[in-house]
Amino acid sequence: MTAILVLNGPNLASLGEREPDVYGAVTLSEIDAAVRERAAELGLDVRCVQTNHEGAMVDILESERGRSAGCIVNPGGLTHTSVVLADALRAFAGPVIEVHLSNILARESFRRVSLSAEAAVAVIAGLGLHGYVLAVEGLAKLLEDPSTTGSTP
Repeated sequence: MTAILVLNGPNLASLGEREPDVYGAVTLSEIDAAVRERAAELGLDVRCVQTNHEGAMVDILESERGRSAGCIVNPGGLTHTSVVLADALRAFAGPVIEVHLSNILARESFRRVSLSAEAAVAVIAGLGLHGYVLAVEGLAKLLEDPSTTGSTP
């Protein structure tokens, strides 16, 4: 079974409580459950991880090289600030899809820049939990047929 990594960054463990007007009422455990369910239907084995620490995200990405064929990442606030994380995503061997619960392009000006998006083959933003499910489907398609994307980082 093909393994994939779902990596969530800072503050995402508090989903459902933190700014529900922006991020909705869904919890991270509900997102993980939906991801696992769809991944299983597609024959993928998923590892879901959340950390509030930039260095831990880099360590996880490095340890998953050779284990996970692809990665879905929501870097949280590190999206807009972390060159280090963007570099680690570029070094990850498989395709990366970036996901955001809210539409970062419709928010504050500093949130409209994603350093990590340059390391991703696709970005899904503004669809809440459904964005993660779409990312699983997209990643499954990319792993099956890498030519399904017009560009690679």
